[in-house]
Formats: sequence, C-alpha cells, structure tokens
Amino acid sequence: MTAPLICPSILASDFAKLGQEVAAIEAAGADWVHVDVMDGHFVPNITIGPDVVKALRSHTKLPFDVHLMVAPVDPWLEAYREAGADILTVHPESGPHLHRTLGRIRQLGAKAGVVFNPGTPLHLLADVVELVDLVLIMSVNPGFGGQSFIESSYRKIETARAMLDAVGSKAHLQVDGGVTAANAAACVAAGADALVAGTAVFRGGPDAYAANIAALKA
Repeated sequence: MTAPLICPSILASDFAKLGQEVAAIEAAGADWVHVDVMDGHFVPNITIGPDVVKALRSHTKLPFDVHLMVAPVDPWLEAYREAGADILTVHPESGPHLHRTLGRIRQLGAKAGVVFNPGTPLHLLADVVELVDLVLIMSVNPGFGGQSFIESSYRKIETARAMLDAVGSKAHLQVDGGVTAANAAACVAAGADALVAGTAVFRGGPDAYAANIAALKA
C-alpha cells in the first residue's frame, strides 16, 4: 500500500507562530499545507483570509491546499490564487455553477478540487469529474477542528474511488475530519491517497511533528 500524502491542517496549529509552524511541518515530512478558510456564514467559525496565506507563502515550498468554506465562493478565487494557493477546493453548495467555478480555478492556473460534506451526494461528481484534480471527502461536518470521524465515511471514500477509477481520473482522493493514526490506514484501504490531519499532527509541539506524520503514513 502506497503511503498517503499528509496534509496538516494549520487550523490546529499555534496561530501566534503560523510561519514557524508551517516551516516545522515541512521539515517534519508533510506533503501539502492544508488551509481551512471559513467565513462564519457557510460554516460556523471564521479563520484565514488571503493576506494570511500570502504572508505564509514565503515560509514553505510545500503546495498550499486551500479549502474554501465560503459562500459565495467565486469572488474569492482570484484573491486566494494570487496569495499563493496551489489547490483551490470548493463545495457544490457554495455557488450556483460548480462546473464554471472549477473551470475558473483552472483558468487561474491552480488545481481544482470539489468537497463532499457528509450529507452531500456523490452523484454530483459525475458531471464535473473532467475538471477535478482533487476530491475531498469530509468525514466530519465542517466548521470546527477536533471532531470525531464519521464511520460511514469509509463507504463514501470507496464509492468516490470507484467513480474516479471508472473514468480513469488521476485526481487525488482526500479525507478530512477526525483523521488519526488509528484510522489512517483504513482510509487509505478504502481508496484515499491524501489525508488531512490537524490535531493528529500538531499535538505535542514541533518536536513531535515528524513522529506524528510518520504514524499517519504507516
């Protein structure tokens, strides 16, 4: 089994030391930096604007995987791309024209992702799969870190993997929410190749990050 990409969510990091935290996870073996953008409207909580992403860009060479939990999402695509986002991931519910939004992300030179909440049906993927570089399965309801993994998510991961394989898509299949060393292998066995983890990476401080990331890859 190939080791998954590990994408630490900086939502769980020390916000007083964001630059150092991003550099530390790169040194510890992370593959992407996952940035959770929340607007207090589409989801509870308010987090990271494009100026913060821009400020962090010089602290790491890792790809910035920006999960946009905002509505409407279209007005923010260019700002986050200009700030340094390499991947922009959007929810079907965050705008009226998902196909257009994904196309716009690619026009901006970023990779395009689509997110499926626990209650969002996967059949929507079929009509946009040719525009997708990343499919993100939420294994919690978005808005807060530290939630417990929803067990039915394994079936959803399996279904998404089958849909991607059926059309020969090379898109990454990512899981976000309650991912730990205890369930990471099961997520990968179900078909995921990228794991977002917050608390599981950042607990214990910088000296523990390398061991935490290695445990998720095991």
